[in-house]
Amino acid sequence: MPYPTDRERDRPWVIRTYAGHSSAERSNALYRRNLAKGQTGLSVAFDLPTQTGYDPDDELAKGEVGKVGVPVSHLGDMRTLFDGIPMADANTSMTINAPAMWLLALYVAVADEHGADRAKLAGTTQNDIVKEYLSRGTYVFPPAPSMRLITDMIAWSVTNMPRWNPINICSYHLQEAGATPAQELAYSLATAIAVLDSVRDSGQVPAEKFGDVVGRISFFVNAGLRFVEEMCKMRALGRLWDEITAERYGVTDPKQRRLRYGVQVNSLGLTEAQPENNVQRIVLEMLAVTLSRDARARAIQLPAWNEALGLPRPWDQQWALRMQQVLAYETDLLEYEDLFEGSRIVEAKVAELVDAARAEIDRVQEMGGAVRAVESGYMKGELVSSLAERRRRIESGEDVVVGVNRFETTETSPLQAEGTQAIETVDAAVEAAAIEAVRRWRAERDNAAVEATLAELRNAAKTDANLMAASIACAKAGVTTGEWAGAMREVFGEFRAPTGVSAAVASGEAATEIAVVRERVRATGDDIGARLRMLVGKPGLDGHSNGAEQVAVRARDVGFEVIYQGIRLTPAQIVAAAVQEGVHVVGLSVLSGSHLEVVPAVVEGLRAAGADDVPVIVGGIIPQEDAAALGTRGVAAVFTPKDYQLTEMMDRIVTLVRVAHGLL
Repeated sequence: MPYPTDRERDRPWVIRTYAGHSSAERSNALYRRNLAKGQTGLSVAFDLPTQTGYDPDDELAKGEVGKVGVPVSHLGDMRTLFDGIPMADANTSMTINAPAMWLLALYVAVADEHGADRAKLAGTTQNDIVKEYLSRGTYVFPPAPSMRLITDMIAWSVTNMPRWNPINICSYHLQEAGATPAQELAYSLATAIAVLDSVRDSGQVPAEKFGDVVGRISFFVNAGLRFVEEMCKMRALGRLWDEITAERYGVTDPKQRRLRYGVQVNSLGLTEAQPENNVQRIVLEMLAVTLSRDARARAIQLPAWNEALGLPRPWDQQWALRMQQVLAYETDLLEYEDLFEGSRIVEAKVAELVDAARAEIDRVQEMGGAVRAVESGYMKGELVSSLAERRRRIESGEDVVVGVNRFETTETSPLQAEGTQAIETVDAAVEAAAIEAVRRWRAERDNAAVEATLAELRNAAKTDANLMAASIACAKAGVTTGEWAGAMREVFGEFRAPTGVSAAVASGEAATEIAVVRERVRATGDDIGARLRMLVGKPGLDGHSNGAEQVAVRARDVGFEVIYQGIRLTPAQIVAAAVQEGVHVVGLSVLSGSHLEVVPAVVEGLRAAGADDVPVIVGGIIPQEDAAALGTRGVAAVFTPKDYQLTEMMDRIVTLVRVAHGLL
């Protein structure tokens, strides 16, 4: 016998890499290369202007175009992105949320040009706006109209694109924001309940078709290094999902109730220090979502070993792709039934997670559901507190991170010998080219048709009409991403989510360490004649605010008065707030790669405002060469993920303030 059993070998999951950068042309070439290497699905990473509904020439897009994904500004960009790729046969995942309807409209418009049958289009739009308010920060509109857009997409897709997953309930970023496994389960399922209730109550789907809606709901999850617990978490998610869909929504078909999920394993746990260790971390995390056949992922994408350093190169992504292929094709994993069925240890852990998640779901439902729990700041505050506790355990050494807080001694890594060439860099000319291209697109299109379709979109948005048809009409007429989102902003307004900082509990770090720095903060304030004030700012469109929030919480713990206004601020807005509040230090957080553009703009703005005695510090994913360049442009200090001791960071910041005021 060739195999240990006579059962048929399972088909591998959909194998993806999350990719896109610079331009539609370069990203298309990357996709074709990846498909030629055996990748079986596409996962599109969009740049931040696209994710937040701005064109490349918008003020807020400065420094962000093409940095963390591909810019898609109009139908022409989407045509180029999928040039030569048979859309009828593709399985495409798009990580897009606030403007998910718009990107799906562009995708459908190009598929129509390809002659692809809409009913055969397969893939996923992430489209989970609730977790954007809690973690990733690419929300645009308030919760209610955002839920309306999601509802319209689901109702339209179930009828017109029955193989498409119109939403991916995304717990991935909840874990990155600090969620415990129970919180991750509870908040993602509370989101799913809110979405399904909204679709049901909209009346757009007949009751007899509601099982089709449930059958197209998918999840996108995170898998961390505690891979036994993570595997149990996935079994618990499947059990809870089956329970909710049967009991709350009366779905009787077991196939429609089956948990369908895709994965990117945890990027949060990847380290800048000794980044070669990330290879084994990624492999172990992959096991969490593959070992258990009954809870195995339908699709997997892996980060690259150097994502804590910057944008991975094609070779780095190939390495991550090969990790999946070795597991799927060289090992015997797919030859067996579920390996954990009947395990008393696994069953006990699953039951523990189910009970804890049920209790938290009930708590959220008592508040009025996930949307209300977002608006009140409850869920955000819980996540910020959980992440503060996780950081405390790392700082104290209670949680070991190899190469960071233990086993730091290391040889020089040949993988990093190339310096900044060890990561993909985006040429500054990319942004200029994108700006020129979108302006040329506007000049050459039929602007009367554009205005007519935008007017129809605005009018439809003021009613309860489904907005997908109007959005597809806009896409075909040549409307841009910024124009579609701008029309929606006019009708729906914008939103600033609670930061969770004020609700977060104290870090719990050893009182003596906090007390020493708190005394320095108090004494320095006495010397200056005012309580020390720190402004924590997020310039540009980068919405990953976890680090900024933890810095704000720790600064508050050591006695600073903290001004933190949340994400998505222009350098001018940060400068104005710093001057108005009379702060003594400005701390900026940038993880999108735009630091060389947005950080110097803040420094120069403070100088122009006569506040050049205010030190500016920056934290984020910043290569050493860029850190040196920022220093020459007036930045007082640069912190990267290896600077994990936040209280020590606060002590250094106090020293910078004292130097700036001539006290040292």
